[in-house]
Amino acid sequence: MENLKPNLQRAKNAVILIWVVLTIEIISLISGYLQYDLLQTVANGGEISIDTANANDTREQIIGIVYLVTYIISAITFIQWFRRAYYNLHLQATHLSQTEGWAAGSWFVPIICLYRPYHIMKELHQRTKLLLLQKEISIPRNFNIDNLGWWWTLWIVNNLIGQFVFRYSMKATSVEELTTSTVAAMIANIVGIPLALITIKIIKDYSTVETLIADLKEKVETLNV
Repeated sequence: MENLKPNLQRAKNAVILIWVVLTIEIISLISGYLQYDLLQTVANGGEISIDTANANDTREQIIGIVYLVTYIISAITFIQWFRRAYYNLHLQATHLSQTEGWAAGSWFVPIICLYRPYHIMKELHQRTKLLLLQKEISIPRNFNIDNLGWWWTLWIVNNLIGQFVFRYSMKATSVEELTTSTVAAMIANIVGIPLALITIKIIKDYSTVETLIADLKEKVETLNV
């Protein structure tokens, strides 16, 4: 049997990047509120200077670019961790529902991306729990699938709102349209905060269990030498 591949560092990388994304979500939420406040001033008949408007647009653009770049890097590190975890499970369990490649590919295929990553994550937890029982390893109390439903629901909602914001903001020109786009973006930020926290918890909890199994396997192999 092949040796398990180390996955702890990938877990740490994913968690760090998600913390960065979470920080930018909060900054973006605050920036969005400031923009909303300016739009309300205009909607109520007030005036804002060109410098103020330009400063707001520049701030929003910079935050948007930084968020996009960070989000992409975070997604890459998460998928790297996710794929490695499923690969290691393949080495220890038989008859898994998907190939290891689908742990990465399922995120990018239309329609399939709406359900298969969740099914793989759920299988990852269920089959790993079974491994713990078979190896007579105590199952940590925080290792369960209770958070997976919330995690995936928030993920879907966040992505749907994000797509709406992207498409709507491209054609938004009036104060009313810009206000709608801004509010929607703020809602996406609000949803993104618990999503990030739950994702961090899921990675940390699974990483702890994965390390327990890897350590036990290493001890057994040492004794057999």
